[in-house]
Amino acid sequence: MPDAAPRRYRTLWISDLHLGTRGAQAARVLDFLKGTEAETLYLVGDIVDGWALRRGWNWPQAHNDVVQKVLRKARKGTEVVYIPGNHDGFARQFVGLAFGDVAVRDRALHTTADGRRLLVLHGDEFDGVVRFAPWLSRLGGHLYEEILRANTVVARVRDRMGLEYWSLAGYLKERTKKAVQYVGEFEAAVARAAAEHGADGVVCGHIHRAELRTIETAHGDVLYANCGDWVESCTALAEHFDGRLEILRWADPAAPHRQVLLHTSGDGVASGDGVAGAVPTLAA
Repeated sequence: MPDAAPRRYRTLWISDLHLGTRGAQAARVLDFLKGTEAETLYLVGDIVDGWALRRGWNWPQAHNDVVQKVLRKARKGTEVVYIPGNHDGFARQFVGLAFGDVAVRDRALHTTADGRRLLVLHGDEFDGVVRFAPWLSRLGGHLYEEILRANTVVARVRDRMGLEYWSLAGYLKERTKKAVQYVGEFEAAVARAAAEHGADGVVCGHIHRAELRTIETAHGDVLYANCGDWVESCTALAEHFDGRLEILRWADPAAPHRQVLLHTSGDGVASGDGVAGAVPTLAA
């Protein structure tokens, strides 16, 4: 597998890398970037965690390698669009500019190969805690980091035992009723916004839960796609050259593999075997 040719896609979306935190799975991100190629790469927010870096500097070489790999892809012809989130909100002052062939945008409208228009945004503007009580969100972010530190230890032990990647943080939050309710309300709000903008679907991140399904709104059915994260589930959203969308899971850099969680047919109706491996979590 390490010598295999990169898997090629028309478009890739990744979000919530949280580089700068100890919980960031930078090795897996780098392995994913090396193992895939796309005409367009969307960075859908929270790529660098400015909140964590303000509390204490943590930037190992692996995090720098991820940034350099993205920049090399941009130089070699991949269209790279960076949409800042709440944790890397400092970059929003550069919206409309381009740095190192990377375009910074507040949001984007992507047209798939089969003609569907997808609104692309991070999603934090639909999070009431982040929008109306940022101090509370930062407190939650600090607690979340502590959970992710434990998550990193668990992942290291499981790797040594030859077990597949598993998220302790995701497991804990999946069993929290309020977390599940929050996720449902967030997804519905984002879908409504996409419908109001006249889009056929929406791609976002923020809540660390990979998902691909149709949501019914007052303006019609909307395709909701969340590309997940790279601190827990290690997931991305991919578009094939015929317009099909698929969630990818990339969990083990020692033995790279992809697990299809859910895919969508050409008409935008979700189908598949379910979402095994995707864990619902709250955003930090």
